[in-house]
Amino acid sequence: MLRQFVILTVFVLSVAVNLGLTLRDPSWLAVPAMLIGWYLADLLSGLIHMYMDYRPCTQGKRLNDIFFYEGSRESKEYLDMLRDRMATIGPFERISYDFKNHHPRPDALGRRALWRLIGSTVIVAALPLSIAGNVAGWLWPVPGWIFAGLVAFLIGGGFAQYFHGSLHRQDNPWFITAMRRTGLLMSPAAHQIHHDTLQRDFATNCGWSNPVINRLFNALRARGMLDESGLVPSA
Repeated sequence: MLRQFVILTVFVLSVAVNLGLTLRDPSWLAVPAMLIGWYLADLLSGLIHMYMDYRPCTQGKRLNDIFFYEGSRESKEYLDMLRDRMATIGPFERISYDFKNHHPRPDALGRRALWRLIGSTVIVAALPLSIAGNVAGWLWPVPGWIFAGLVAFLIGGGFAQYFHGSLHRQDNPWFITAMRRTGLLMSPAAHQIHHDTLQRDFATNCGWSNPVINRLFNALRARGMLDESGLVPSA
């Protein structure tokens, strides 16, 4: 828990430094830059979602045992089996499994703890990128609007799975509701289209990039890629 707290604290402070670099050199270009950064984060969320949904799970990990488990998921048998299977796979495989698992059980994602949702993304990508921005702002006279776009991208990308999880929760913080009203986050009804088909609307932040991702998905499917067998763990 301490390690998680330290990492998240460093990430928040690093983003705050980038925000400070934005305010140090104010410009009207900051507004379009932030919108572009938010769009790119949405695009990234959709591309990752599409890949994770259709990426086959690693053979031999017996993840199908827990995916298709028919008893109570609060039973000791299931929890022991879940702990055993998760111990054999890495963070990347767990993310892939979570994407598949939440299709038949969408509310499961909404119950995930914050660290389970964003920890891997922050460690692997968001934190290093944010620190790189801090270093760049210290070494070179980077325009403030660049940092404005970076801040929007870091928040949208770093917290993408948290925003995704909020689509499967009834009770959310006030800022989630406010962001939905302004169009910065999509509504649960809009996201339901993905669950109804599993073949479109993969972006989970605001959905602005879905038209582009849908065309890409259709093109890949036409070339025989993204086979439906990857949607569930195999035996």
